[in-house]
Amino acid sequence: MKKYFKRLWKALWDSTEIDEKAIAALKEAKARISEMKKELADVKKAAKNVVAQSKDVVDAAKGKKKKRKKP
Repeated sequence: MKKYFKRLWKALWDSTEIDEKAIAALKEAKARISEMKKELADVKKAAKNVVAQSKDVVDAAKGKKKKRKKP
């Protein structure tokens, strides 16, 4: 009787699409995570640029001139 239920359970498990759905969901999650990493790298770069620009604004408020190359 125990073997019968084991075979029945295995047959039911094999007939479902749970495995395929789980694999597809995992692939989708990995793809989204990689895209998020790329976007976070872009945000980090933009944040650094904002910090540099804000320092220039503070220096301008203090009356300092821009640091440029002489023509």
